[in-house]
Amino acid sequence: MELKRGRMIDHLHLRTRNLDASRRFYAAVLASLGIPLIDGGNHFFADELWVDVGEQSSHVHFAFQAADHAAVDRWYAAGLAAGGRDNGPPGDRPYHPGYYAAFLLDPDGNNVEAVHHGPAKRSAEAVTISFG
Repeated sequence: MELKRGRMIDHLHLRTRNLDASRRFYAAVLASLGIPLIDGGNHFFADELWVDVGEQSSHVHFAFQAADHAAVDRWYAAGLAAGGRDNGPPGDRPYHPGYYAAFLLDPDGNNVEAVHHGPAKRSAEAVTISFG
């Protein structure tokens, strides 16, 4: 089986009613995966994720890729400590062999996941887009 990741989604835009709570949560879970969060004052972003304030918050499910089981476990602990709510502790899932994941609800109720797909070979660590 071969999975393709990173070729359909250009960015994910979330709306929050409490930017400070969301910033704390995402700064913690992203740091646990080694992904820096960039603070723009009235918004923040990291790679494809963009978060700002809206009258209504978003309600979606999405997943971050984790390097291994330990990264999923760190992500889950960091998210709980930063105000996330448990929606499924770290463990094996029946989606395909090797699927290890954890689920948290962020401060707005989005179902956020960290997943490690088991032994796999990546064609690239990340896609880099350069302008100019």
